[in-house]
Amino acid sequence: MLENINRFFPIFALLGATTAYFMPQWFTELKFLIVPLLIIIMLSMGLTLSLDDFSRALKQKRAVLMGLILQFSIMPTSALLISLALGLDRDMVIGMVLVGSVAGGTASNVVCYLAKGDVALSITMTALSTLAGVLLTPLIINLLLGQMIDIPLSAMLISLVKIVLMPVAVGVLINHFFRSQIGKITPVLPLVSILAIVMAITIIVALNAGQFDKIGPIILVAVVLHNGLGLVLGYTCCRLLGFNHKICKTISIEVGLQNSGLATALCIKFFSPASALPAAIFSIWHNLSGALLAGYWSREKQKSLKQGYVADK
Repeated sequence: MLENINRFFPIFALLGATTAYFMPQWFTELKFLIVPLLIIIMLSMGLTLSLDDFSRALKQKRAVLMGLILQFSIMPTSALLISLALGLDRDMVIGMVLVGSVAGGTASNVVCYLAKGDVALSITMTALSTLAGVLLTPLIINLLLGQMIDIPLSAMLISLVKIVLMPVAVGVLINHFFRSQIGKITPVLPLVSILAIVMAITIIVALNAGQFDKIGPIILVAVVLHNGLGLVLGYTCCRLLGFNHKICKTISIEVGLQNSGLATALCIKFFSPASALPAAIFSIWHNLSGALLAGYWSREKQKSLKQGYVADK
């Protein structure tokens, strides 16, 4: 099920974005749904987590700590540098930095599973980065963009508590106390999250349909560079620090794949619909790049197993 969802998500997202581009009037009035959709995504994430997932951090604390440091340093810094290098306008810079400053996305867990990475580490990192991001995201945005615009720091922090911390915490508690019942619906939760993300992307594209032709191509270049740097530097830094290949590719995926849905909601709530465009494009692209990377790494695993089998023979 995870594999099928990961394979078809980019197609669903592209269909939604294309429909919104040609028929924006169908979706522009649905702007108010962005935050509720994100709450649904966060609740679904919480329902798939257990208290044991958080306790795993104690077993791999060096890897988790390094992953979190890379997550909240490489991605926001590279987002700002890429934006400045490409000469993006203010709204696009805001959107890029917001994408870089949020936590890792739940799609990373699916990609990690397909790439034969350390799924337990991936889940732990996603959960902890999500919680840490409640405080770190507004602080990083204020640090990087505070000279450019007025950042509503306290309001953003309160919103992150409501949109992220509370739904995830409620989901974890429900899963803890009603695990057998929740287990019956767990297989459909990734699909719920994906449908919510696709709807959010569709609304964002509809809100920006009029200027998409003008700014879309340069934002796509920025997003591809941003995602690529996160994946490459996430892997390379961990390799240089002596982590094994499995942990390196897990952290690479966690660093490179962002919670673009959260970035979208923050842009819409605190800045402008235009600033949410990088997050919408990132949401589509990072799933495509993640699927390609997972395919490469999974074939690498299969190839090594076949070579081992031949050597044994």
